[in-house]
Amino acid sequence: MTTDVKIKNDVPPPTIAVLQRHLWFWAGALAITFLLLWVLKGVLLPFIIGMAVAYFLDPVTRRLEHAGMGRALATSVVLLCFAALFVLAAMLTFPVLQGQFIAFAETVPAYIAKLRELSAPWIEKLQTQILSTPPEKIQQQAGGVATAALSWATGALKKIWDGGVALFDILSILLIAPVVSFYMLRDWPVMVGKVDNWLPRRHAETIRGLLRQMDSALGGFVRGQAMVCLVLGLIYAIALSVAGLNFGFFIGFAAGILSFIPYVGTLVGFATGMLVCWFQFDGDTQKLILIAAIFGIGQLLEGNVLTPKLVGDKIGLHALWILFALMAGGALLGFTGVMIAVPVAAVSAVLIRFGIAQYLQSSYYHDDAPPKRKIAAKG
Repeated sequence: MTTDVKIKNDVPPPTIAVLQRHLWFWAGALAITFLLLWVLKGVLLPFIIGMAVAYFLDPVTRRLEHAGMGRALATSVVLLCFAALFVLAAMLTFPVLQGQFIAFAETVPAYIAKLRELSAPWIEKLQTQILSTPPEKIQQQAGGVATAALSWATGALKKIWDGGVALFDILSILLIAPVVSFYMLRDWPVMVGKVDNWLPRRHAETIRGLLRQMDSALGGFVRGQAMVCLVLGLIYAIALSVAGLNFGFFIGFAAGILSFIPYVGTLVGFATGMLVCWFQFDGDTQKLILIAAIFGIGQLLEGNVLTPKLVGDKIGLHALWILFALMAGGALLGFTGVMIAVPVAAVSAVLIRFGIAQYLQSSYYHDDAPPKRKIAAKG
């Protein structure tokens, strides 16, 4: 997304002292915000989920409001319909996903054992030709690595389950998130009006323009990419199930949901699907080609149909920027950081583009020549 600008010649450029004061103010506000997120990260998840749901449903609520329905009534209708659809989808998919996930987790040790058995001749050949280590020791080491990897994966899943469920408390999410969504949806226009009144008058138009760009980036990516992941997950799940792959629905749906992280969903789904197919059909080439073709067609649909139609090309969020944001958010704030990583990345991208535009019009960039115009963002 490009930064639109408009020329304003009636306002003199701010002095260095004013710029420094603004810089210290916003740096302090950013530091306080991050500190609060860090301290309160253990209780933020229900509120983040509630705000995310409200953000998703706000366009529908506004349409109902414009059609003549009161804001409170429109909010109630939209949330009730959303809850009904969510419960229906959970009732239809959860039993299948739960059963396949449990079966898949129980089968993983057998897959690892079979991998060790298949790789043993290759390890012996490599040892005989290149290494001097006895083959028994190499196989023992390989088995130790596989066992350690399995233990790490099991421990990570247990940590996620224990830490996530105990820390965030599913019941509190189910109880608090709908309340947050209701009040956010109902009172959104009032909150926007109050925040608008707090804006510094000198820079109010510029800040409004930046906020409109942030809203466009967030709405375009988050809503669009969520739809892409859901559709892609259903395509993979149905196609792999029809192909007869064991745990196909679970693998396909998980690959689609993980596609929110660029490249990760497809790579994980493809590798898992090919491995399961290899063991299930004893290396049948036709079946392997079929599974690979499913993921290849899914990628073509995502890149040429789903993403252009549902997300669009005016977001300005590069895949590497999203990947970095997700990893950084997870490292800093855990699961809460992952939840807010993409919104923060979208906001940061808008601010960075605006800052670059300001720099390109500054006297510093033009060798201390006096600036001739002031950049102001507009949505």
